[in-house]
Amino acid sequence: MTHDINVYILVASAVTLAIKILPLTLIRGEIKNRTIRSFLHYVPYVTLAVMTFPAIIYATQSQISGGLALVAGIVAAWFGASLFKVAILCCSVVFFTEFFV
Repeated sequence: MTHDINVYILVASAVTLAIKILPLTLIRGEIKNRTIRSFLHYVPYVTLAVMTFPAIIYATQSQISGGLALVAGIVAAWFGASLFKVAILCCSVVFFTEFFV
C-alpha cells in the first residue's frame, strides 16, 4: 500500500479551511441562545486544558512528580498565588520529587 503525502496535506488543508469557513458562511447573525454562547465562551479554555494537563503529567521523568506538581500548582493558585509563584512551586516540586524519589 503506497502513501501519498500530497493527499494527506490536501485533506488536512480542507479540514482546516472547513473549520474556519463554515461558521462564517452558515451563521449570519448574532447567536442569541445562552447555552450555545456559554459553550462557545468556554471552548478555548477547555482546548487549552486538554492540551496542557497531559503534558504536565508526561513531561517529567515520572508521572508521580508531574501529578504532585499539578496538585501543588492547583492548590497554590486556589489560594491566590501569582502565575510566577505557581510556576516556581511546580518546578521545585518536580525537581525535589525526582531528586529524592
